[in-house]
Amino acid sequence: MTVDWAAVVDGTWPAAWYEQLGPFLLREGQGGGSRVSAANRTGPVTATDIEAAEAAMLAMGQKRIFCLRPHDADLDETLAQRGYEVLDPVNIYACPVSQLTDQPVPPVTVFCLWEPLAIMREIWTQGGIGPARLAVMERATGPKTGLLLRHRDQPAGTAYVAIHDGIAMLHALEIVPAHRRQGLGQWAMRAAAFWALDNGAHTLSVICTKANTGANALYHSLGMEHVGEYHYRQLV
Repeated sequence: MTVDWAAVVDGTWPAAWYEQLGPFLLREGQGGGSRVSAANRTGPVTATDIEAAEAAMLAMGQKRIFCLRPHDADLDETLAQRGYEVLDPVNIYACPVSQLTDQPVPPVTVFCLWEPLAIMREIWTQGGIGPARLAVMERATGPKTGLLLRHRDQPAGTAYVAIHDGIAMLHALEIVPAHRRQGLGQWAMRAAAFWALDNGAHTLSVICTKANTGANALYHSLGMEHVGEYHYRQLV
């Protein structure tokens, strides 16, 4: 099965507004980060098209930033020649939800709930996931949930999961520093898989930066398959 991972990202982590401008799909992120602010191409591109997209992004009050996928090598090179710098290369991982529902999550380790509790918002804020990114979660229209992780009878982390077209994607996993290296990331993924199964999804997926060695190791250890990658180029 061929998956449009860009559509899964947009469906589970949506921009505030989309506009097709020539061969580019523009996003207005309203401060929600690169993923909801970057433009990506949908057809052949000329220099004039790039300039029009740049002007439109500046008119939104956003940085000039493009999302590049493996088939965008020519545009990647063109942007490099225009002075754009690489930003946040990421990996996409996925697996059947059944792969992570083979072990029950220990009692009172993970709770699934939406709306997020105040403590979940606090943990996200401490991890740099502030109101603009919480607004992204609010915008998602499909099935979604928050995960509240607990360790030693204390709030220990949080995450957000949403479903698009049968694929659940976990975002914004944040573990409180004092509770890291206790296996909570694994239980978050397994709890997400159980929730996804209960809500009709067949696949669980996640995105992380290539620089995040701990997260990449976690997803590999769970047997998740590397199914895609992309990076951004931004003109500073």
